[in-house]
Amino acid sequence: MNNLHTLAGKPVELEISGKMLSIHGNLIEFGKDILVIYNGKDFLYIPSIHVQHIKLALKADFESADLPGTPLENQADSIDYRKILTNATGLFVELYVMGKHSIHGYLTSVKDDFLVLNSPIFHTVVISLNHIKYLIPYNSDSTPYLLKKEHFFLVRPFNMELANTFEQQLKKLEGVFIVLDLGENPKKIGLLKKFEDQTLELVIADGSSVYMHLEHLKTIHLP
Repeated sequence: MNNLHTLAGKPVELEISGKMLSIHGNLIEFGKDILVIYNGKDFLYIPSIHVQHIKLALKADFESADLPGTPLENQADSIDYRKILTNATGLFVELYVMGKHSIHGYLTSVKDDFLVLNSPIFHTVVISLNHIKYLIPYNSDSTPYLLKKEHFFLVRPFNMELANTFEQQLKKLEGVFIVLDLGENPKKIGLLKKFEDQTLELVIADGSSVYMHLEHLKTIHLP
């Protein structure tokens, strides 16, 4: 989205995939595959692929002079999605992936096409990079729910070495009871019987098998 120069530094309104309400804020920075919006409180790092449309807002919600510095420093001339994720590793972040709720936790690892989040609710969550709608980094002194940082290093992680790709990670989890897409759909909770040709077979509560394609899966975690 390198043709956004006319909107740089100005108040904008945009819609992103999967979110009903529009996002309002100042367009702070943008690169070939990501843009940064400041809404008066938080910086939202939004992959361009999920931007349905963006336009100049009728009015600003705050004065441009009040804009703070971006929390994720960028040493290069331009930003990109992977650089932002790399810079956010180790930080407490909010990720919006789907539905009504965001996921909060520490970004602990970035792989080829997924990242790993250490969450107080879902423990270790593997999240496909293709489905992250935005990332909000928080102040280094902040912790989710005011829990002590030590709490996050005690949560149960995957009891196996992480793979390099989302597809390889699913293959490693054959024979394991897993939760997909945060368990919002009971048909996405069960035993991963087999993963082959980008399709998984999940045995759900009633003993029947449900088949799903890799491209529709957003998150994985172990209950």
